[in-house]
Amino acid sequence: MSALKIEVPTTKSAEDLRVTLDAALKEEFPGGMLKWRWEGDAIELWGPGAKGTILLEDGQLVGRAELGPPASMMRPVIEKKMSKVLQKVAV
Repeated sequence: MSALKIEVPTTKSAEDLRVTLDAALKEEFPGGMLKWRWEGDAIELWGPGAKGTILLEDGQLVGRAELGPPASMMRPVIEKKMSKVLQKVAV
């Protein structure tokens, strides 16, 4: 297992992030391989070999994931796409 953590500062509230985060995830991860659902103000994500969360913590949008096979082999791609999503919605 490989741990992944991405932090991006934001001044937005969780409610403000909800719509833009859904749209950004759909754009970066088309095809339905990545699934997600909202649990309160947190989003739970899962896909082949990966489980993670995105939440708002102390003015930071924080994405965490555990990557196992086959997702661990795609870590650079997943990290790049998730960073892009979080940076896009944080502003």
